Amino acid sequence: MKKIILFGLLLIATTFSVNAQSVEYKIITSVESIVPNGLGRSRLMSANEQKDYKQYTSTQTEDDNTRNKSDRKEMRVKGFDETKLLNFYNIGGIRFQNIATNDAIVTSKINTMTAEGWELAFVTSGVESSGKGDNQGIYITRYIFKRTK
Repeated sequence: MKKIILFGLLLIATTFSVNAQSVEYKIITSVESIVPNGLGRSRLMSANEQKDYKQYTSTQTEDDNTRNKSDRKEMRVKGFDETKLLNFYNIGGIRFQNIATNDAIVTSKINTMTAEGWELAFVTSGVESSGKGDNQGIYITRYIFKRTK
């Protein structure tokens, strides 16, 4: 009977300690150019510092239009990693070798983050292009990682 009670208390203590852990998130963004002739810039970006969104947030109401007057220069992250990626196009057109190279670099980043205790939680992507006949734009992909502190 003592073993059952001890096991129950241990189980409860473990549950509370797991719930007490906090989670942190980190976003890695890839920007891949689809500008012809290799004129675009493609990068993998990762911020090395944190920002508090509350410093740059204002509340809008019908009666009060107070805005947060923070300077955009203060807002900018100065510490970040920038990894070069290859553009999708060069003078000869689309370069599948460049896409494979970018995949290898992004995979390396994901594997490194995983080895550091991060878990890939979400991936979201989008394309910027003005529409029909537009052969310029970017693919942007955000890799959202999480880990328990």
